[in-house]
Amino acid sequence: MKHLFKAALNWTSNKNQKEPVSRSTKSHQIKIEGKPILNVSAAKAFKGDPDLHNPEDLLLSSLVSCHMMSYLYVCSQNGIEVLEYSDNAEATLEVNPDGSGRFVEVKLKPKIIIANSDKIELALELHKKANQLCFIANSCNFPVLHEASCEV
Repeated sequence: MKHLFKAALNWTSNKNQKEPVSRSTKSHQIKIEGKPILNVSAAKAFKGDPDLHNPEDLLLSSLVSCHMMSYLYVCSQNGIEVLEYSDNAEATLEVNPDGSGRFVEVKLKPKIIIANSDKIELALELHKKANQLCFIANSCNFPVLHEASCEV
């Protein structure tokens, strides 16, 4: 089974505007049909607009969100009632002298609150299964690590 996702990107040069070319030329819009427009730029470290989302933010956000949804799914399959889920994830990007770069690892740090104390160990184990199911993690060429905690 295959699903097709579409995104349209729009960019315009601002050489006649007051804003420095180095910043605004990296700002652009991404449109996905039926959804609010995403205003995107480069990360601040790469002379982008720090007030806008950047591709690195969006990649990490995709991983965090997809893992949570996969995790909630495997918990429901295993009779675990998740009451709260939060994550403070980190992504490490290495930039080479030639300007190329790549993410070398992502650490998800989910904190879970469940209803049953007798299922804490299983709840922690299920992060591995969620990672195996996560569409975004399966698409990455870097490790996605988990530093999970769980309490009642």
